[in-house]
Amino acid sequence: MRMPSAPTFTIAAGLAAMALAFFSNAGAQDQPLAETAPKRLSSAIFAGGCFWCVESDFDKVDGVIDTVSGYTGGEIANPTYKQVSKENTGHYEAVKVTYDPDLVSYDTLVEYFFRHVDPTDPYGQFCDKGDSYRTAIFVNTDDERAVAEAEIAEIETSGVLKDPIVTRVIQAETFWPAEDYHQNYYKKNPLKYRYYRASCGRDGRVEDLWGESVGH
Repeated sequence: MRMPSAPTFTIAAGLAAMALAFFSNAGAQDQPLAETAPKRLSSAIFAGGCFWCVESDFDKVDGVIDTVSGYTGGEIANPTYKQVSKENTGHYEAVKVTYDPDLVSYDTLVEYFFRHVDPTDPYGQFCDKGDSYRTAIFVNTDDERAVAEAEIAEIETSGVLKDPIVTRVIQAETFWPAEDYHQNYYKKNPLKYRYYRASCGRDGRVEDLWGESVGH
């Protein structure tokens, strides 16, 4: 068999190398890309009276991803608003706050919570009275309990409030989401919500209590 001349052999070798490189790259592209790890989110539960208002307040915080109105701390499963309103279930109106801890800390959320409620009222909040409207922080860990209790101690030491804080720090239990019509109520019914909030005197009382330390 006659051997190919040198130029012909060189061209053939070059074409073979190009083909090998092409198929190698194609195989690499077929390999699945490494998945990015999902972002780590945390949650916190706060009871501050009417959950429409608490939800609205926390939605303004940078780093808060989601808020859900619901019930917790009581004795019956999957309670309804009507049941909780009778004040015999032990449940609080509460809001579950999902947040990005890289953007906002639990400490900041606890501080923000206190400055948007009246933590000295043992009977409810503003125009809403009853056990379900009392203030509480539901903690998931010992660290969260330490943060909440430290914030209470700091506020009381500061003397900014005339009366003692009655907000309870409670171990978190099952959180039951409220009915759909309660979720994002302030967005779905803005006129009714603003009328309720103004007539309930929430913002005026908060301003009186906290003065310039209120965060909006």
